[in-house]
Amino acid sequence: MVEPGATQVSPDHYRESYDHRRRFLSYWNQIDQIRRVRPERVLEVGIGNGFVTRYLREMGCETHTVDFDERLGPDTVASVLALPFDKGTFDVVCCFETLEHLPWESFVPALKELVRVSGRKVLVSLPDVTPYFSLRLEYGFRRNVIEWLWDYPRFRAKRHRFDGQHYWEIGKKGFLLGDVKDAMAQAGLDVRSTHRDYEDPFHRFFETDRRGS
Repeated sequence: MVEPGATQVSPDHYRESYDHRRRFLSYWNQIDQIRRVRPERVLEVGIGNGFVTRYLREMGCETHTVDFDERLGPDTVASVLALPFDKGTFDVVCCFETLEHLPWESFVPALKELVRVSGRKVLVSLPDVTPYFSLRLEYGFRRNVIEWLWDYPRFRAKRHRFDGQHYWEIGKKGFLLGDVKDAMAQAGLDVRSTHRDYEDPFHRFFETDRRGS
């Protein structure tokens, strides 16, 4: 097992087969979440290949990046468990597809750090393997679309096995959606909305408000 806090992948991981079709759907959801809350100053924790940050900056959004791995070129090299910023420095903090790379016992402490440096919102995405039903309806000449996706949790959720990167995933035993929401509440977050994209159900997105903001 990889030591908690150790770098799990090399920078080449983000240059080879990382950006498949569903990955770009995830990027769209990340950007759409940020765009809809109209932030003035954004902190992105865990930058991956930097696509989201580059897009936000091109759109004129002031964005600062943090990552544990200095080889990825973040603005600040730091752990999500110890962010070197004052309380409420950023009005929106986002952390997409990152927190599952930490052991579950680090989830609440990491969220608390995100809450501390955020003045308003924390946006998070996490892997979700909960089984689901989905339905897509297209109608009209302009291809109007209606999409539905419903979770149906297993009666007996499977245990998670560490795969070299993910310590846990939503939908596995001990890590159900309710457990994640409870952890967020414990960290001082109110979940405003959560969803899975019809075309990319492996990623679940959370829009949360810093309690008292």
